[in-house]
Amino acid sequence: MVNWVEAQKPLLNGLMKMAGVVPYTIEIEPGTKMNFWVPKETLKKKSRTGKPAKPDKPTKPAVLLIHGFAAEGIVTWQFQVGALSKKYSVYIPDLLFFGGSYSDNSDRSPAFQANCLVKGLCILGVDKFVPVGFSYGGMVAFKIAEAYPDMVKGMVVSGSILAMTDSISESSLNRLGFSSSKDLLLPTSVKELKALFTIAVHKPLWFPKRLFKDFIEVMFNNRKERAELLEAVEVSNKDVTIPHFPWKIHLLWGESDQIFDFELAKNMKTELGENATIESIKKAGHLVQLERPCVYNRRLKKFLASVHSEEKLIQ
Repeated sequence: MVNWVEAQKPLLNGLMKMAGVVPYTIEIEPGTKMNFWVPKETLKKKSRTGKPAKPDKPTKPAVLLIHGFAAEGIVTWQFQVGALSKKYSVYIPDLLFFGGSYSDNSDRSPAFQANCLVKGLCILGVDKFVPVGFSYGGMVAFKIAEAYPDMVKGMVVSGSILAMTDSISESSLNRLGFSSSKDLLLPTSVKELKALFTIAVHKPLWFPKRLFKDFIEVMFNNRKERAELLEAVEVSNKDVTIPHFPWKIHLLWGESDQIFDFELAKNMKTELGENATIESIKKAGHLVQLERPCVYNRRLKKFLASVHSEEKLIQ
């Protein structure tokens, strides 16, 4: 029987290519490979030896779109790629254990994901960029910013937090009625996926039961490794320090986000200090970039333009 979600992948891939990005797999280190969608103008034809040539450096300001936990890169950012690709070199990775990216390294921390992403970008010729992180991807983006501040020009975070402390995890799960992050983010049945979807959006739409079933089969593979990723996210309150970030950080939120609510975002803005700004988008939940893509894209592009104009002034 045809899986409807799997059957739609060629269409989405085709739309991404029309928007100007193509898939490219990178060996980060022995045993670790990551899939990226990269600007097609940066990829030359094969060299005389028949091997893929080294990618060119981006010709436009680079933006890194980092997905969350429920879907791979281009599914999460499908409405942003075309909106950004005319003025920016857009890179959309699949984090480890999503979309074919994998590693035999036992490290499951967000810091390891961050290190792999940056190594991949360096191979792709990217030395400066703006990370845009959603949910789990926002935590990875903060790790990139902390470890590689000279490469980051500014950052955007949606529906995420600096770190998943044990107190935030416990209070959020209690509020949502789940006993663990695994129960929330790794559904095994249509009923559980529907519950996650209802929490993640402002106004749930009706989808046939078959579509939910197919989504689970396609998007929730590598369950053992993903459960380990969730375990590695949570840290003790006493182990968290707030780094000083020297550039702009924009918190772009769905006003009705139930997973990481707007109060958490406002508290995080206070913790981050004067370089942080915050905006909420009405009639949007956790999946803000999918629910209100036009509004999200306008505000994202406005922030990116401000970062780019400031960089020009400095130069």
